[in-house]
Amino acid sequence: MIIVSVLVLSTGVASGQSLLKNLGERAKKALEEKVGEKVEQAVGEVVDKVTTPKGKDAKAEKAGKPEEAAAQPVAASAAGWTCEECGKEGNTGNFCEECGAKKPGAGATAAPSRPAPKKAETAYAKSDFVPGDEIFFEDDFANEKLGEFPSQWDLMSGYAEVGSVDGRKVISFTDDGYAEIQPLMNDQKHFLPDVFTLEFDVYLETGEGDGFNDSSLEVVFGNPDLPNWNGRVSWADLWFRATDGGASMHWTAQKPNGGDDTYGEKDLYLESTDSPLKDNDWNHFAFSFNKRALKGYVNGVRVINIPNAKVPSHFWFIHQGAYKYGSISNVRLAKGAVPLYDRLTSDGKIITYAITFETGKADLKPESMVEINRIAQLMKENPGLSFEVQGHCDSTGSDRVNDPLSQARAEAIVAALVEQDIASSRLTPVGKGSHEPIASNSTDEGRAKNRRVEFVKK
Repeated sequence: MIIVSVLVLSTGVASGQSLLKNLGERAKKALEEKVGEKVEQAVGEVVDKVTTPKGKDAKAEKAGKPEEAAAQPVAASAAGWTCEECGKEGNTGNFCEECGAKKPGAGATAAPSRPAPKKAETAYAKSDFVPGDEIFFEDDFANEKLGEFPSQWDLMSGYAEVGSVDGRKVISFTDDGYAEIQPLMNDQKHFLPDVFTLEFDVYLETGEGDGFNDSSLEVVFGNPDLPNWNGRVSWADLWFRATDGGASMHWTAQKPNGGDDTYGEKDLYLESTDSPLKDNDWNHFAFSFNKRALKGYVNGVRVINIPNAKVPSHFWFIHQGAYKYGSISNVRLAKGAVPLYDRLTSDGKIITYAITFETGKADLKPESMVEINRIAQLMKENPGLSFEVQGHCDSTGSDRVNDPLSQARAEAIVAALVEQDIASSRLTPVGKGSHEPIASNSTDEGRAKNRRVEFVKK
């Protein structure tokens, strides 16, 4: 079970220590009952699942002569090659699996045709989550090396490293499943503004029955400048059991006056008809704080709504339990949102980072529909408004890849808006590639700002 403790505020040292002790004893008991003699077996299976390249055996069989296919060519393919454009290691074909650049020395083979973009899910149509406008921390771990500690993070305790899950690089908790990690900032205790959003993805999978089945992921918000318990003002906790999909979320937050707590829980069991969690898939978690209101979302569905909470100044993750499923991907922190019309009036355009795509593709991520729906509503309320929809990339990858990709992404956004009953004549898709940066591409922060979508008023 994964427990995502989003905002837990304690009423006092004694009660806070008691609650933490209970959580720790519960996790410890689950581990002791489940682990036993199967630790080494589970660890071996985890390593195999993360590091074994998919499709190697299939390639050998397709060669026609198994005894020849299993020889030197297959071994070379398994080793792969490193892309000179983006640094992606382990590529096996003539084109980089990350950015699409051609393999050095490969013939003038035409680049593989790009599949048609998938339609984004519409589960976010009714979500009231509004992503922040200005990203000040973002990490998809794409440029990190497997097995190393990620460069944009600080390890508070335990063990974590870069791994791979379902084709994505992630931060994994691979030492008994326990670690506490925090974004690496100039001031580790003071980096959250009073209006912000936090987003990240977690992969959930059921069906395994080999030990290490329960886990918890806790998001802790703290503020050392306020009277609280051990630096905490709130936290939220996601608990998940892999054997049957049992899941729940618990949260606690201190009220501004410090005298009371707000706490709650929600059953997220996968077989429940109203559970927003998805099995064998990525699940998107989001939290927003607006001066005193704290909200938490699972795949666009609001599950936490606290109207009065103490202001946090920093946050960190705590993971315990089933490290086989313990990983986090696509972490993003952004400052609070300004109304779309206000941005349009002042700048003549809307710059958004809330419309995102699958890596190297023009497939909209489901959570992008929140922002697309906001744009659609703005255009419905202002029928004379038309936009040039611009897709922008950072400098990672070549122009040969970025230019057509940014165009395809702009077209995917237009298609999504047309599905929201916006006339196509009011929208012009334009791919800008990496030719118009608004920040330096030499830093992670700058590249994050350059990966954007602009709606420029026509």
